[in-house]
Amino acid sequence: MKRHDWPRFLPQLPAGFAPWMHDHGSLTRHIQQRCKQFSVVPVRHGLARIAYDESSVLGLTARSHAYSREVYLHADGLPVVFAHSTCAAEHLSGAWQAMSGLGNRSLGSLLFTHPLVRRQPLHYLALRPHHPLYQRAATVLSTTPTVLYARRSLFHLHGAPLLVTEVFLPRILALK
Repeated sequence: MKRHDWPRFLPQLPAGFAPWMHDHGSLTRHIQQRCKQFSVVPVRHGLARIAYDESSVLGLTARSHAYSREVYLHADGLPVVFAHSTCAAEHLSGAWQAMSGLGNRSLGSLLFTHPLVRRQPLHYLALRPHHPLYQRAATVLSTTPTVLYARRSLFHLHGAPLLVTEVFLPRILALK
């Protein structure tokens, strides 16, 4: 079984995206430092069938149902990141129980403040329009680019994995 089919390096990554994609700290904090008003806009959360590559990374059987949360991160009222997080349903009553109650709070507020959360290396992908994450992320765009750049990594708490994927929208480049 293939554990991770997203590469650890993207050779064609445009320079403007590189600082965002390669930062290992809190993306929320990184955005907050570059805008006047930051907000999290929830899109959906609950049990959902996750993609094969996600179930593989999480160690779940193919076409599993898992807890999934999707939000847009807004900077000064505009969406700059589409974030998709997923974990095994049984971990909602254990390690990741705080996930279901985040509402319009950032997941980063949990991940980067909990002393026992450990992050694995980042992996990257240039999402094309046929990719389901591209399609969901692009719903807020007036024009759709040929590619959206995404990164993801696993976070572990008490042995329970949580997969976090962040899709960077073109407006992120306006933040200096």
